[in-house]
Amino acid sequence: MKYIVRLVSLFFTVTSFNAFGADTVPGSSHGIAYPAGWQNWSTIAVSHRTDNNTIRVILGNEVAVNAARSGKNNPWPEGTILGKVVWKDTELKDWKTAIAPGQFVHAEFMFKDSKKYASTYNWGWARWVGLEQAPFEKGAQVCTTCHTPVKDRDWVFTDPASLP
Repeated sequence: MKYIVRLVSLFFTVTSFNAFGADTVPGSSHGIAYPAGWQNWSTIAVSHRTDNNTIRVILGNEVAVNAARSGKNNPWPEGTILGKVVWKDTELKDWKTAIAPGQFVHAEFMFKDSKKYASTYNWGWARWVGLEQAPFEKGAQVCTTCHTPVKDRDWVFTDPASLP
């Protein structure tokens, strides 16, 4: 039950997340343009990192969602874009046993294009920080270093959630 409450809470948070103005487009991150409309993508999975107390909703473009739902995600197909929307976790004021999104941290994305991103394991890596969506420019190696433990899973940590 606790997991379902988290999932539903996160779904509504993501689908209503539009604090960043629709008329403003952030600059590129690592040479990658901001993926317009990601706030309307479907959810592929939800995760809770206990090492840094964050909640994440993993979203995908149509290519990613189709791959996730058909189990064809190792490797992920060309054209896949995976998004990870991250918040610090917090307790709900009136429901102490529930964990919910607190302060927004960042939105980060993986873009599958084996020709364009051959030097970074077939993925383009980008991140925009804070509600102002400031481009993260510390280099794709920050991302690939973190994802190295899952290189045999096409560099993706996420297991798509099962849906009826």
